[in-house]
Amino acid sequence: MDGVPRVPEQRRPGSAQDAAEPTALRFGVLGPVRAWRGEEQLATGSPQQRALLAALLLREGRTATAAELIDALWGEEPPSQALAALRTYASRLRKILDAGVLVSESGGYAVRGLPEGALDLGVAQELAAEAEKARGAGDLCRAREVLARALALWDGEVLAGVPGPYAEAQRVRLEEWRLQLLESRLDMDLEQGCHAEAVSELTALTAEHPLRERLRELLMLALYRSGRQAEALAVYADTRRLLADELGVDPRPGLKELQQRILQADPALAEPSAPAAEPAAVPVRPAQLPATVPDFTGRASFVSELGEVLASAEGRVMAVSALAGIGGVGKTTLAVHVAHRARSAFPDGQLYVDLQGAGPRAAEPETVLGSFLRALGTADSAIPDSLAERAALYRSVLDGRRVLVLLDNARDAAQVRPLLPGTEGCAALVTSRVRMVDLAGAHLVDLDVMSPDEALSLFTKIVGEERVASERKAALDVVAACGFLPLAIRIAASRLAARRTWTVSVLAAKLADERRRLDELQAGDLAVKATFELGYGAMDPAQARAFRLLGLADGPDISLAAAAAVLDLPVDETEDLLEALVDTSLLESAAPGRYRYHDLVRLYARACAERDEQPPSERDGALSRLLDFYLATTAQVYAIEHPGDRLTDDLEPTRYPGLSFDEGTAALDWLYTEAGQLLACVRQAAGTERLRRAVDLLWAAKDLTESGANSHQYEMTARATCEATRAAGHERAEGRARTVLSDVLLVSGRIQPAEQEARVAMELAGSAQDATAVSWVANNRGLICLHESRFAEGKVFFDQALEGLRAAGNRPFEATVLGNLSRAHLGMGNIAKAVEMAQHGLAVHTEIGRTVRLANGHFALGVALTRAGRYTEALSQFSDALGIFNDHRQRLWEGVTHFRIAEVHAADRRPSQAAQHAEQALALGCIGGDRMQGNVLTLLGRSLYALGQADRARACWREALSLYEQNGAGEANAVRALLSSVTAA
Repeated sequence: MDGVPRVPEQRRPGSAQDAAEPTALRFGVLGPVRAWRGEEQLATGSPQQRALLAALLLREGRTATAAELIDALWGEEPPSQALAALRTYASRLRKILDAGVLVSESGGYAVRGLPEGALDLGVAQELAAEAEKARGAGDLCRAREVLARALALWDGEVLAGVPGPYAEAQRVRLEEWRLQLLESRLDMDLEQGCHAEAVSELTALTAEHPLRERLRELLMLALYRSGRQAEALAVYADTRRLLADELGVDPRPGLKELQQRILQADPALAEPSAPAAEPAAVPVRPAQLPATVPDFTGRASFVSELGEVLASAEGRVMAVSALAGIGGVGKTTLAVHVAHRARSAFPDGQLYVDLQGAGPRAAEPETVLGSFLRALGTADSAIPDSLAERAALYRSVLDGRRVLVLLDNARDAAQVRPLLPGTEGCAALVTSRVRMVDLAGAHLVDLDVMSPDEALSLFTKIVGEERVASERKAALDVVAACGFLPLAIRIAASRLAARRTWTVSVLAAKLADERRRLDELQAGDLAVKATFELGYGAMDPAQARAFRLLGLADGPDISLAAAAAVLDLPVDETEDLLEALVDTSLLESAAPGRYRYHDLVRLYARACAERDEQPPSERDGALSRLLDFYLATTAQVYAIEHPGDRLTDDLEPTRYPGLSFDEGTAALDWLYTEAGQLLACVRQAAGTERLRRAVDLLWAAKDLTESGANSHQYEMTARATCEATRAAGHERAEGRARTVLSDVLLVSGRIQPAEQEARVAMELAGSAQDATAVSWVANNRGLICLHESRFAEGKVFFDQALEGLRAAGNRPFEATVLGNLSRAHLGMGNIAKAVEMAQHGLAVHTEIGRTVRLANGHFALGVALTRAGRYTEALSQFSDALGIFNDHRQRLWEGVTHFRIAEVHAADRRPSQAAQHAEQALALGCIGGDRMQGNVLTLLGRSLYALGQADRARACWREALSLYEQNGAGEANAVRALLSSVTAA
């Protein structure tokens, strides 16, 4: 209910509250003085009457004499009838409150008999004590959470609107206590490593309380730990100047010492002053090593050699060992075995990743870094976008820890370098098929096949001593036929062990038949095909078909539903087949409902499909069904996210159905989970007859790029489809592909390339009479014109888009274009028309429902209202937009909305709030890439300058200027002028 304070539950067995009625009284003083009976807010009367109630509540049940209360309400000059007025107020309060609550005693009054948790101040005091206890016990996470709940009880100014000297004294006291609690919570934030998140809040607080040195100290520390050293030093310079000007004093010694430590880059500043206790659920000590095999055999010299290298990690900058050898030689098995033996030397955890270097789509280093950072306890919101930033954060997180990193199946040194820890005490084990001579400082190990004795020993451990002892020669023939490759030996022996009726001689005879294995067991990627043939040959027809067809699909793994589409089978039957393949070790279960091939097994499965899948159209049919599945499902996600949008009506038809979703959250979960596989499917269709459907799949998945997720993969896929459609002469498909690419470039702020693609796209779409693409690209060209201040030209494109959308009956997109047209009118000075256009667009979006485009409607109206000077209304619109963007995981749109909110506050001369929202925009990122980041930094600098923080403002402007110059943006001149004017001043 509106106005009810957020008082947390304080119920305890046997407490007074347990027996309280649902209509028990509650009071609030950490804001306006208010009272509730249950959910009903009570009228507490005139300001003086509220002052009496507050004075009694704050005495916590103690009696206040009439003289004390008169002094509290009126001070040294009470009215002549003060005592009579006091009695009147008390009488009125009795009528409002429950019987027996306000009592008369010894000529005074008291409030008695309130249940536990009835006063928000009492709840806050209990929570603060609980937080202090948790902090003393080392549980910072619990302390922060409880303290945040206490602070959330404040609801504006304490005792707001209550007159009298007593109320004023209590306001000062409670505000000081609130700031102390806030400083304590922020201090714990920094101890927990939440530096970037704290900067925005501290920026606003230091502006609100400029002489509070503890807040300045925390801001300097947060900025320094966020990699913003220049701004941290600028805060000190601003503080010193302010204290000298206002009070004629120098900063306190603690602040001076912090400045010196920052100047000296004191390593101790990079980490919290005391180790922060994390709850057990937070994965800060990863143990990701795969299980070691119980029958590990041989390799004694390598185990000893690698163990010595790892043991030296404590005294070295970083110990790196790189194992090289052909596929199936046992690199991973050896590395995992050595890593397990060395675990005790790395108490802070072990990280593992399969880099998929032997496949067509090696793992991207930025993706791996994101996974590692999450495993090390970094929140998703704190993980940056770029490879360089992720690598830097990864090294920072590992600094001071002793962690072993196993990088399995690497493609080359370039893929590995960003994943190396780089700090003393850490070590890395790398496996690859190539010898990494260009990996500086690495200890290189060339792993060859097993010796005959080692190979026979491994075979014997798996099959059993009894069966091998009587057929030793046949066993030697088996391991020789396997080329002494450990992977081949293991698979062959496992199959034999599972068939008790076979003898070793039977297996040897099968391997001796060259028709069942590759000629001469050649080395290289295909060296273990003969071993795979054993498992494949033992499958029943349904399992073999599944094995062949599933290997055709690109992507790191495949979901059960997608696999069912490939096989054209029900999900339950598909699951039975896949689990049977898992049992043969030719397929891995990556997670419940997800499956993947080892890279060599995938290559072998494809070779089987080319050889055995008849007719050949079966292979094309499987990939076509997979593409249909992704297109149909993605179209449904788009329809849920954009109800009423006609784009899905104009996509290529599909024969195979997709998944159905009951609500938007599940649909978005599917889209973001399947993004890598979906984009791989699009790339795989390039150069095939499936190309047009692939382009439409990419178009329907456009929310991936606007959310900031998978942006790099999405762009690379868009470029691949542009090339493929051009080469194939598919005019309509190429027009759509280039429309999608112009979208991607617009989102990242690369305006000139976006315009080039949009021009070509419009020409192609027009020639192909693709009305949907024409409208879409016309809107893109209009947006490009807005970026370059060509407002009249932009209006022409928006009008063109509107004409096509109205003809198609696409009301949701029409409403979005109306919002964009509003911005063109703003640029031409037609503010009233702009507001009208935005209101019209928002009305359409509102009629459709709470969709992501409704957020765009609120955003567009907020921009127009800002220009109209209607700041309160603009903030309301932006607030509505923020909530919806957050619900739909549109992080970049959240960022740009915070930027617009910052603009409103700046225009309304509220620099503190403007700086706070600009910081949030920087943390989230924005639509528009580096250029928009420059805009945010410029605005942040202006706000900081208005707050008297000139040095920090200059740091922001210099960074903005660098971004503008890198992108050839015209805004650079304005920033140079700002820097010059401040320097001159």
